[in-house]
Amino acid sequence: MSVKKQILVTGGTGYIGSHTVVELLAAGYEPIIVDNLSNSSAKIIDQIEKITGVVPVFHHLDLCDEKATRDFIDNHPAISGVIHFAAFKAVGESVAEPLKYYKNNFYSLTNLLTACAERPVNFVFSSSCTVYGQPNHLPVAEDAPVQPAESPYGNTKQVAEEILRDTAKVSKNLNIISLRYFNPVGAHASALIGELPLGIPQNLVPFITQTAIGKRESLTVFGDDYNTPDGSCIRDYIHVVDLAKAHVASLRALELNKISNYEVFNIGTGKGSSVLEVIKAFERVSGEKLNYTIGSRRPGDIEQIWGEVKKAEQILGWKAELGLEDMMRSAWAWEEYLVEHPIV
Repeated sequence: MSVKKQILVTGGTGYIGSHTVVELLAAGYEPIIVDNLSNSSAKIIDQIEKITGVVPVFHHLDLCDEKATRDFIDNHPAISGVIHFAAFKAVGESVAEPLKYYKNNFYSLTNLLTACAERPVNFVFSSSCTVYGQPNHLPVAEDAPVQPAESPYGNTKQVAEEILRDTAKVSKNLNIISLRYFNPVGAHASALIGELPLGIPQNLVPFITQTAIGKRESLTVFGDDYNTPDGSCIRDYIHVVDLAKAHVASLRALELNKISNYEVFNIGTGKGSSVLEVIKAFERVSGEKLNYTIGSRRPGDIEQIWGEVKKAEQILGWKAELGLEDMMRSAWAWEEYLVEHPIV
């Protein structure tokens, strides 16, 4: 009987991390979750068990603790891959507390890379399309210039990519992929895991579902005077399950030596949807009429972006399969589940 490959998933109780753990289990891996639970709940472990029938290994650990990180890696010699999600991610908070973001996001990454440097490890990093800013050409491809970051959060993703690129150049053991996500939305088909924002949601879809369920009084659409077909901002929304599968595909590509050293991939659908289109799609699949108003533009918002995703399809053998209505339907099912089964 073959031994399952152990994959360390940092931030594995979070939104994207938990969905990726489910997909890793389905693909025959043995995920090991590390999380400091600063922005997630340990109850997600129980939810993953309900979906998969497996209780994933979980360790409560702060990766900013250099000694604890090194000791953990040294005590787990069978780990062959790392998927690194653990990071603070709220744009607004990063503007208000930049040092909090620089300390957490850089210390956790550099401590992890240092601890893993002595043995062969395939490393997949959670990056972001925020590195592109407002692109000059759409769809935006991986070779597009990186624009000045709009926030300390965005800057941590840009600099993290530079750290990874420089590390890969000199490392004999680390092969690294950075996945530049577009806008992850939706929830698992079981409705047992999904996006679980603490406090007021920072992202569109959980604000939509919380407004529809009655947690929020109304939703504000920030601007309807952009140079887009309906005047609202356009983004490339991707179902979180498709995104989770992209991480499994990345590990496979690294294991098969399709990637050497360092590579970057866009992970999106390759199609842009406006804020108003997302609202209409939600209303169609839920049967709910959403209470929303049009407000002024929000500082820092780019007008429109969607990704060129051919590279991921050609090299990783991955392609998004789920559409906008699938995203909205699953997000609504998750919100309804939380009414009866609150996770705090």
